[in-house]
Amino acid sequence: MKNLYCFANSQIELLENAGVPVGDLMVQRGYGIFDFLRVQDNKPLFIEAHLNRFFNSAAIMRLNIKQTRQEVTALVYQIIEKNNIPNAGIRLLIGGGDAPDGYTISAPHLIIIQQPLAVPSDNLDDKGIHLVSYNYTRQLAEVKTTDYLMAIWLQPWMKSLGGDDILYHHEGFITECPRSNIFIVTADNVLVTPSLGMLKGITRNNILSIAAENNIPFEERPVHLDEFAIAKESFITSSTKRMTLVRQMDTYLLDTKSHNSLARIVFDLLLKKERLFSSL
Repeated sequence: MKNLYCFANSQIELLENAGVPVGDLMVQRGYGIFDFLRVQDNKPLFIEAHLNRFFNSAAIMRLNIKQTRQEVTALVYQIIEKNNIPNAGIRLLIGGGDAPDGYTISAPHLIIIQQPLAVPSDNLDDKGIHLVSYNYTRQLAEVKTTDYLMAIWLQPWMKSLGGDDILYHHEGFITECPRSNIFIVTADNVLVTPSLGMLKGITRNNILSIAAENNIPFEERPVHLDEFAIAKESFITSSTKRMTLVRQMDTYLLDTKSHNSLARIVFDLLLKKERLFSSL
């Protein structure tokens, strides 16, 4: 789409005129962070949670955001109003700043971009996806960095195995997918998700809150790849797609067809939470 507005160079301007200085550490060394939130009916969903993560990532990466939290919030709403794309995504970006030596953090540049984004379906697709596992742990896994080198490099390998996405693990204990968190449902109908070594997503946190509020048994703990052999269900979560069922992880097959499954109960409650937020 043309004539989209963004925030760059300390002002709101047309996206086609914006850019990142070539000396920025995000360009020179890949040193940067971002966050991505969904806009539905011109309302940024769970914006406070996304800003919590964005500012936390910046603090860990020693990036001093010039704008206050309130100013960033106001800029997001201004861009949403100016572009008037009811269903979209908002990307917040910040790099290490224009470093003369190409190595030292300086004053970072905040960039806010909006792009069209389809609304995820209100129905949980029972087709499911095929995950393939790979032994890898991201640097500073609790930070939403711009580093997706391994995930992109692995795409041809993943596709050669018939995979749709990658599941990282560390010596057999799963952590996350490159852009999603993962859950399994045990034979006893307990919702389980890894506790360490991953970026704790906004949808992941929403699901854990839903489980606590609705007396759904859940656990945050180390999860081994072998647990897929006896798991009833599995699904991945993200802000852009809500939930996606997993039909296969490596050679392990999982149920995606049951319409009375815990995954579907959680999905319906998640959808309800999202609609409640949108109505406020």
